[in-house]
Formats: sequence, C-alpha cells, structure tokens
Amino acid sequence: MVELLIAMTVMAIGLLAVFAMFESSILSITRASTTSTTSALADAEMENYRAIRHEVIGIDEADIAGVDGTYTGDSAYESNAADREHVLTCASNPAPCTDTLPTQNLIGADGKQYRVDTYIVNQQVNGGIGRDVKLVTIVVRDGSDPSKEWARVASSFDESTGF
Repeated sequence: MVELLIAMTVMAIGLLAVFAMFESSILSITRASTTSTTSALADAEMENYRAIRHEVIGIDEADIAGVDGTYTGDSAYESNAADREHVLTCASNPAPCTDTLPTQNLIGADGKQYRVDTYIVNQQVNGGIGRDVKLVTIVVRDGSDPSKEWARVASSFDESTGF
C-alpha cells in the first residue's frame, strides 16, 4: 500500500511537470505567432514607403498635433523632435504621395487589432556634411495595451535614388 502511494505521488509530480511544460510551450507559440504577425504588418507598412517618391514621404503637421503620449514618448519621436519631416497632403502633391497618419489601428492576419505608429525624421549622412535622408520608423504595438511594443522596423530613404 505504501509503495502504491509513493508511486502515485511520483506520477502526480511528473504529470504536473508535463502540464507546466505544455502551458509554457503554448505561451511561447502564441508569442511567436504575434511577433511574426506584427513583423509582417510592419514590413508591409514599410513597403508602402518604398513604392513612393522621396519628396512625398512625410506626415502632415496637422495630424501630429492630435497624437497621444505613447506616440510622443517614443525614442523615435523624442530624439528628433526638432528635425521631424512634414510634407503636404495628397491634395497639393502629385501622385503617388503619402497621406500617412502618425497613428493608425490595423487588423493583423491573426484577426487581432494592432496600433501602428509611424515616425519620419530627417537625418544627415556623415555627421552633417552629407545629404539628408529620411528615416522612417514603423512601430507596431498591442491594440489593447499600447505600452507593449511588438515590432520596430526602420529604413532610410535617400533623395539621390528618387525613392
């Protein structure tokens, strides 16, 4: 009887360990799925900028006035506040052009809602002695908790290439 009780105790401990492993695995798979979905969302947004001319990449200044603290508290905004690039909206520029909103809510392939923040700043090449490039940073955050960042993609766009 004692041996049976010891065997059942050992088996119960083993089953609890296996259950904990499965639970941890499910959480890891869920996180990996969300990370890949948000990375794909950020890459798709960046591809939109690669499809337009350099001179029309930007954010309308009126749209930046309405953003919240999550947007303005990001390092991509704070470190370059004086150098933000603003362009006119499509009404004044030839197509294709950008009517980028600094913050937008998009649905990912997993059906969840994500917040996509776009930052566009001027940056000089070679420490100020070179030409300007536009640095576009896309940050994808959780739709229900904007403090949780899932993906960040940045790319520079050079005027000499035209794109």
